[in-house]
Amino acid sequence: MWKRGFDNDAYIERQSRQIKQRICEFGGKLYLEFGGKLFDDFHASRVLPGFEPDSKLQMLKSFGSDVEIVIVISASDIEKNKVRGDLGITYDNDVLRLIDAFRASDLYVGSVVISRYNEQPSAAAFKKKLEQLGMRVYLHYAIEGYPLNLTHVVSEEGFGKNEYIETTRPLVVVTAPGPGSGKMSTCLSQLYHEYMRGISAGYAKFETFPIWNIPLKHPVNLAYEAATADLDDVNMIDPYHLEAYGETTVNYNRDVEVFPVLRAMFEKILGKSPYNSPTDMGVNMAGKCIVDDEAVCAASREEIIRRYFSVMCERKLGGGTENSVNKIELLMKQAGITPDDRAVVRAALEKSESCGGEPAIAIELPDGRIITGRNKKLLGASASALLNAVKALGGLDDSIHLIPPEVIEPIQKLKTEILGNHNPRLHSDEVLIALTVAAAENSDAALATSQLEKLRRCEAHSTVILSQVDLDVYRKLGINLTCEPRRQTKKLYYR
Repeated sequence: MWKRGFDNDAYIERQSRQIKQRICEFGGKLYLEFGGKLFDDFHASRVLPGFEPDSKLQMLKSFGSDVEIVIVISASDIEKNKVRGDLGITYDNDVLRLIDAFRASDLYVGSVVISRYNEQPSAAAFKKKLEQLGMRVYLHYAIEGYPLNLTHVVSEEGFGKNEYIETTRPLVVVTAPGPGSGKMSTCLSQLYHEYMRGISAGYAKFETFPIWNIPLKHPVNLAYEAATADLDDVNMIDPYHLEAYGETTVNYNRDVEVFPVLRAMFEKILGKSPYNSPTDMGVNMAGKCIVDDEAVCAASREEIIRRYFSVMCERKLGGGTENSVNKIELLMKQAGITPDDRAVVRAALEKSESCGGEPAIAIELPDGRIITGRNKKLLGASASALLNAVKALGGLDDSIHLIPPEVIEPIQKLKTEILGNHNPRLHSDEVLIALTVAAAENSDAALATSQLEKLRRCEAHSTVILSQVDLDVYRKLGINLTCEPRRQTKKLYYR
């Protein structure tokens, strides 16, 4: 069951105050590298129950007209048509989506930076497209010897070749569609140009995970490693912070490994380094807003198991790596958990076994009850489980037909005889549309429909890998779904 473990209001207030303090420390201007997602941060909301997916966006909105956003995209990612795995869209299209989303929240997007630019045709075309849409675009180039050759990097032939980004506000948030886009390099390049112009400015980093002021092997930090298993990120004690202050803090390997170079770069640009450790560079206050550690630990253990099933399914469908699977299995051992510790897993498998191996789904409701559904003549397991869940939430008898068979059968005929679909069973989206239509004349269906919003944050497990349309419906309903790494059919084209 869901239990609040994080104070979101306190987080927004403390985080805003911390960033404002850092702006003052650097004389009124700060380049803030934003790691992770600025909004729709569902990983954070799952492992820190109470954290709102858009809380970082709300925090930035508290700065009003003092904040502007710079979006960085790598020219090589444009050229390769790199895709965001969670959204299924290319990085260049995600830049457009981000601009729209920030503007819808009344946040000013000042410009887009194309990093590692070398006149790649797709990157040049994207630059032209952005400019035609009224966006300012700046070009940054691949710097030979970056970041180790400091003499060359911090020179007119290094950062000096990059176009200077004209910014006008005290807080400049530098974000990107995904990792490896060049956010840090963009921030450092701007520091170089600002100081060459006699303008005081600073740099800080905002990464929600790992959380620096909780133990290294805390389930929240283990869940972060599970979420980044494909990136080979490893949480570790920050040795520089321990040496400088005698305080044990947590960071991750890439920041620790690059810190000596960054410190030397700061010294070359600013005359001295403002930071003694990677932890010093961060401004994240999430760890100080955990109000129920037990609830957070339980939620994080669930997330590790969810990540395990995710990589197992990815491997089954021909993607992912064996290393990712091995790493998450190791993390589960460190957390002292197994897949069976996820209650809906056991319930789904038992339901399937009792039905002769038919696909089945179990959903855990907010009050702890577990409702199941299986493949039926008219409905797939995912649709059946949703109907059973909303009936239970509405206090309706399980035997009630919310959607009459005479309504479902014409839909099946449309699917198979007219649209050429081989599967006659209704998917989740189709059954929800049918349910809302039935609600116009059926009070039970209307009551059931009103229960759908209560499914948010519920847990679910399927005994087979669901089709993409069912996965999307469960995601949009806010249900945390996992699947057994088993195909429902032997077809190679699976969607």
